[in-house]
Amino acid sequence: MGSVPWHVAKDAGASLALRSRLGAITLVLLCAVQFLDIADSAIVNVALPWIQHSLNFSQQNLQWVASGYILTYGGFLLLGGRLADLLGRRRMLLAGVAVFAVASLAAGLAYEPGLLVGARLVQGIGAALMAPAALSELTTSFGQGKDRNTALGVWGAVSGMAAAAGVFLGGVLSAGPGWRWVFFVNPPICVLVAAGAIALLAAGRGTSSRSVRFDSQGAALATAGMLLLVYSLVQAPIVGWGSAQTVATLTGSAVLLAAFVGNELRSRNPLLPLVILRVRGLVAADLTQLIAFCGFFSLFFFATLYMQEVLGYSPLKAGVAYLPTTAGFAVAGGLASQLVTRIGTRPVVVAGCLIAAAGIFWVSRVPLHGSYVTGLLPGFLVMSLGAGSVFVSVTAAANAGVAADKAGLAAGLLNSSQQVGSALGLAVLSAIAITRTRHLIASGASHLAAADGGYRVALLVGSMIMAAAALIALRIGNTRQAAPVVMVSTDAAPQREAAAAPTTNGATGPRRRYREQ
Repeated sequence: MGSVPWHVAKDAGASLALRSRLGAITLVLLCAVQFLDIADSAIVNVALPWIQHSLNFSQQNLQWVASGYILTYGGFLLLGGRLADLLGRRRMLLAGVAVFAVASLAAGLAYEPGLLVGARLVQGIGAALMAPAALSELTTSFGQGKDRNTALGVWGAVSGMAAAAGVFLGGVLSAGPGWRWVFFVNPPICVLVAAGAIALLAAGRGTSSRSVRFDSQGAALATAGMLLLVYSLVQAPIVGWGSAQTVATLTGSAVLLAAFVGNELRSRNPLLPLVILRVRGLVAADLTQLIAFCGFFSLFFFATLYMQEVLGYSPLKAGVAYLPTTAGFAVAGGLASQLVTRIGTRPVVVAGCLIAAAGIFWVSRVPLHGSYVTGLLPGFLVMSLGAGSVFVSVTAAANAGVAADKAGLAAGLLNSSQQVGSALGLAVLSAIAITRTRHLIASGASHLAAADGGYRVALLVGSMIMAAAALIALRIGNTRQAAPVVMVSTDAAPQREAAAAPTTNGATGPRRRYREQ
């Protein structure tokens, strides 16, 4: 781009070169947002014992310190992604950063349980505004092909590294300056991210105009349906899958989401233009992400319990145990971005799912008092290599063929799949672990051996779920670069109004949107 300012080049439709200094800094900025969102899901888990003791949380309410964030994060992602398209990606990124920073400060200052849980709920809303805005900014900023695939490789590597680093940082901060610093560390980072966004990102106004009405009814139905779905999955392991509460909330979420689909079919300006689902491979990519996270999340959860409750690791030592996986995610991100360019997304996703499944299976076979070096570490490394490849290639596949004005929506769908998958995996596998543990205790096993048996069977099922994601991935489009986009009419406006709409070359013609060839 020479000496042309990035804002000018962006407005002119040029893509940002990753090899340029400005491109590299922009990528770091966007990945910092993803790191912040993902790490905050894990960093608090390690601090929960200190939080419970400090604020006198009941055991039942303590889980909402972690679950409250997941609930609103998953529930508002679809809305956040669409708002990024309509109102502008930078604007929504800055709004999300501001909400996240204020909520983090409030959480750190909380002096009673209700305030902390409330702050975590608001924090999740901020994350839901940030994440799709950052990912859609990345996919629209970097050119198709090698630059975009490399950028997505870094993004995917950061996603995996953030989960491991969050556990480590939670232990370091809680054991050092105190649990409040797991929240106080966020506002300074948010200030840097906001300053970088203002300096580097173009201030686009999105696609909204005064003539376009926001689909408020669709937004309400989608958000309420997603909130109730995630709430059902979070509560199911506690109240039971067959309880009246679980059945009622799952049924309610299904009704709300069905009503949302009906509303979108009728709406002139839908929150979720269903035509985006015609993009070849997008649905398969999102489903692969959902199922993969069902299995992937199980390793961090149950392996952490195994290290602390069976091996007697401190929270800090358990966090340190995951540090080698950050190297695995980094290596996988670099390799996967190159492989996607050469052989396409489908084989990379399939192979990554199978490799990650093998790593989780390895950990499931670790004996009662196993060794970290010969038991856990090899499985952790294999899992990180496979999962890191999946994150990169699934993200590339889910964004291929999506037009720029729907990039935020595509990012919201992908991130929603991730959050629902994590919640679903934890709910299902926790129920399996609890059932196995109770059976072993009834058979005369010690509580320690029974707990270990529950963790192992949950990890075994998690590895099977991860392998099942490979089957779904066979339906993903094998994209080496971005898939071609073809425009199709979707507006319900009268033909005479559509005929007067300007086309991209300045002539008049039908108003058009897209689907992939």
